[in-house]
Amino acid sequence: MVSTFLLWTLFFVLQKPLFLLIYGGLASVIDVIWHGLPLDMSMAGYLTAVPALVLTISGLPIRGLQSKKAGRVMMAVVGGWSLIGALAVSLSFVSNMALYGYWGYPLDSTPLFFLFSSPTSAMASVAWWQAFLGVAAIVATVAVILVAFHLLWRKWGGDVFTQKTGRLQWLPLLLLTALLFLPIRGGVTVSTMNSGRAYFSSVQELNHAAVNPLLSFMESVSHNEDFSAQYRFMDDAKAQAIYRQMYHKASQDSVTPLLRQGVSRPDVYIVIMESFSDTVTNVRGVTPCINRLKREGIYFNRFYANSFRTDRGLVSVLQGYPAPATMSLMKFPRKTANLPSIAAHLEKNGYDTYYYYGGDADFTNMRSFLVNQGFKHITEDVDFPMDERMSKWGVPDHLLMKRVERDLSNRPGDGKPRLTVIQTSSSHEPFDVPYHRLKNKILNAFAYADNSVGEFVEYLKRSKKWDNSLVILVPDHLGAWPEHPDNFKPWRYHVPLIWTGGAIRRPMTVSTYGSQQDIAATLLSQLGIAHDDMIFSKDMMNTAVNHFAFFLPNDGLGMITTDNTLIYDNIQQKVVYDAGNKKGANLKGGKALLQVLFDDIAKR
Repeated sequence: MVSTFLLWTLFFVLQKPLFLLIYGGLASVIDVIWHGLPLDMSMAGYLTAVPALVLTISGLPIRGLQSKKAGRVMMAVVGGWSLIGALAVSLSFVSNMALYGYWGYPLDSTPLFFLFSSPTSAMASVAWWQAFLGVAAIVATVAVILVAFHLLWRKWGGDVFTQKTGRLQWLPLLLLTALLFLPIRGGVTVSTMNSGRAYFSSVQELNHAAVNPLLSFMESVSHNEDFSAQYRFMDDAKAQAIYRQMYHKASQDSVTPLLRQGVSRPDVYIVIMESFSDTVTNVRGVTPCINRLKREGIYFNRFYANSFRTDRGLVSVLQGYPAPATMSLMKFPRKTANLPSIAAHLEKNGYDTYYYYGGDADFTNMRSFLVNQGFKHITEDVDFPMDERMSKWGVPDHLLMKRVERDLSNRPGDGKPRLTVIQTSSSHEPFDVPYHRLKNKILNAFAYADNSVGEFVEYLKRSKKWDNSLVILVPDHLGAWPEHPDNFKPWRYHVPLIWTGGAIRRPMTVSTYGSQQDIAATLLSQLGIAHDDMIFSKDMMNTAVNHFAFFLPNDGLGMITTDNTLIYDNIQQKVVYDAGNKKGANLKGGKALLQVLFDDIAKR
């Protein structure tokens, strides 16, 4: 029992230097191992519990339990459990190593949701050689673990379960099994084991290296649906009072109009651009079209993405709701169905609703998410000819845009305004695009997506639709450039928001702070449509509203006002970024908002 516990602990400890070889460097390996040891011992306790129970049962004074047949059965149970444990440890270790470079935080339950909703789309970012190396690494890790346990057990055979000793043989075994509670729970104090206990450094890569990936995954799965118990920072009444103060109602008389006089029901085009960031638009020669549209249209230069994945960003943009980073609301169709949305509001006001995506609309429950909002026409990969599904994500951006153009050109003139949402995908890993202008593969993919968007806008300009068109360009989440940045830096969430089209009054730059969830209230306000039900969306053009950017790093919160830029890491339970004239000023409001958000999710 003790040997099994120590061997599992050793396997977890050995993961640390391997992780640091790729992320962070080996200089702090001792500190990483030491601070991660409690989590490793906790997981070792879980994996030792079943063999310990079997060994305890074998010592009970019951006829037949010490027979060779019973011993073989018990050995088979322990062996089977060890195989399950080896697979779990290997999958968590290899997945964490592979995904950390993209996501920048330890393994959680997100990959399961992506994989189960659409395996093909979930693997679209993975090159064949990466998949091969991943499978090989998992098989090799499982083999190493099983060989180690075979060598440990070889001297036992089945004898360990058939030894005949005293009648109270089971008692010390039961005591040892019970003692596994201590490393599993993390001691006898009020606080139970959690991944935050491994955090010790101001360098996030070192903290994440110390975290046990299997424990992090289990923690995410077990806490995913207990919404009302999460983020309890203060008394509920106090949190509600702070929230109401932050989102107080304001008169429409304070709204600055953005649309030309006489334009009340323009055709609205929302182009959701995969992985774009403000940073990539500032790289010379990469996004000339978007940079031109910034000057020609209305550019919101203090705008922030809500989170880090498409399924989170779509909820924020289309439903005016801050989507949590620690869980995907799309996983819960009943909850997203109970949320208001831009599409639902526009449909009630006479709009046709269209959604275009070149990939699989079932990925991350997207279809139910769109249907629940009221999108009547959904175009996805299967609606294109096979020869146009050229990329791993389906249809490349320029062909997607051409399809929208054809549909618009063939649209009957029924006089009804139209909401058209176009979700791009080509500027996503693995960044394989039918375009070869820049040497850097990632920047070339952004240049291609930029060109595709630019050509679509030029089509609208040439058509008779331009004068009545409002085009909104917004990324789906924080950007993919530069590579491997710290997700707890505010510039990571800074993204462009551009309104253009013949329907706008004039070009201008808006320096109001806002986030993706604020697009809904701002748009509906400009159209004169009530949106009181969008309780987390605020009008960025209303001067009487409290203006701030609110975003959600993984298990944390970020809030920016003119006086303070603050990011709070809930795992470490401390502020990790604080700047401005009034440091710490946004902590109470940010905590209250996150608490009220999860209360609202629980009620939906």
